[in-house]
Amino acid sequence: MTIHVRVMTPADWPWVEEIFAAGIAGGEATFETTAPTWEQFDTGKVPDPRLVATGQDGRVIGWAAASPVSTRAAYRGVIEHSVYVNPARQGEGIGRMLLAAFVEAAEDSGVWMIQSSIFPENTASLRLHARAGFRVVGTRERISRSLLGPHAGTWRDTVLIERRSARNGTD
Repeated sequence: MTIHVRVMTPADWPWVEEIFAAGIAGGEATFETTAPTWEQFDTGKVPDPRLVATGQDGRVIGWAAASPVSTRAAYRGVIEHSVYVNPARQGEGIGRMLLAAFVEAAEDSGVWMIQSSIFPENTASLRLHARAGFRVVGTRERISRSLLGPHAGTWRDTVLIERRSARNGTD
């Protein structure tokens, strides 16, 4: 199995959107109810890093991107990220490769803290992030009601995680 991680391009959007939609449908990845358009995605995410993992055939099988946490100057260098892997390819180490490359690229771009909110039931994502140096900051209780998936109509908690850079923001 050969997996390559590279910078995401607009041409990758159909695959990224498909993987995003699968994550939405599964009910354990996001509160979103529909995948955004490319324009919405492009506008809402920081330009660097945006990565995709591809298989031997060049098809996108996973992606990682981030949004700024805030526009306030105090939060410059802090991003909230997402990592998605095609459900048919989960458990193959793709998420680990993608997250490691994402962390490195984020640090190269000057990011000093990466954070995310993960549903506590998504134990695979919590384990993946713990292995990549993320720590649990706390649990946000009853953030919102799920609109789709196995938890539709119920309040959901999220686990707030973060990873601070060892080389940026330490001064």
